[in-house]
Amino acid sequence: MKLSDLYSSEKCILSFELFPPKTDAGVTDLLQSVQALNAHRPDFYTCTYGAGGSTRDRTLSIAEQVKMDVRVPFASHLTCVGSTREQLRSYLRSAKEKGVDYIVALRGDPPKGESSFQAVAGGLRYANELVALIREEFPEFGILVAGYPEVHQEAPSAEADLENLVRKVAAGADAVVTQLFYDNEDFYRFRDRCIAAGINVPIVPGILPVLSLGQVQRITSLCKARLPANLLSRLQESDDQQKQFEIGVDHATEQIQDLIANGVPGVHLYVLNKASATDQILARIGEF
Repeated sequence: MKLSDLYSSEKCILSFELFPPKTDAGVTDLLQSVQALNAHRPDFYTCTYGAGGSTRDRTLSIAEQVKMDVRVPFASHLTCVGSTREQLRSYLRSAKEKGVDYIVALRGDPPKGESSFQAVAGGLRYANELVALIREEFPEFGILVAGYPEVHQEAPSAEADLENLVRKVAAGADAVVTQLFYDNEDFYRFRDRCIAAGINVPIVPGILPVLSLGQVQRITSLCKARLPANLLSRLQESDDQQKQFEIGVDHATEQIQDLIANGVPGVHLYVLNKASATDQILARIGEF
């Protein structure tokens, strides 16, 4: 199904994000998790992409295997990092051959050890340029782009960040999936600002369940997301990781229930290649 048609349905769309493991054993574990996750009948999966060739082939291998095993639409991430236009075209041709349905089009983070993004000679500088390339040359792909409820960490201002998103949507994106957040009010303010700026594609919240205090502190420090004081306080009450896991499940469940009640077109879960937290959250929520 076309991505634009998928989000045009009355159903709240459920999607899961995977990442490519570095080992064959990790891939086996991932495929087992996918079988468990598929019991929740997701509408599609996404898989991240390592720039510079680090996991690109494995991403496409996972796409092929997941589609073979569970026959659910699949989206590959694609970034501008370290790739010329021709290399991006080559990846897109391979993705098409492997049966990938959608592309998550991203500029990508600067390589490790570099403080700012630099396009390679013959490459692209911005995500909107990648969206335009895909829309013009590979129109069969649905296109998702990233949005940042708490502002991208490299953006000089919230206004500049929103202008970037407007450009990505104008270039041909079908939907926006957000960076993780832990306070729904941040998402609602972002959604209102997007609508006021004329963005008329679905804006889908991205949710990362807390698995432990250490885990969420590491991730939020990388993307500059905010941990609400009440959630942080609850997580700090105990060093027991199982208790912290349960608090994370409770919080994600409450987030998603509130988001659905407030009319989001879908929910995108960053599952970290595991099924346990997602199983518990979705069992409490029931049918989407």
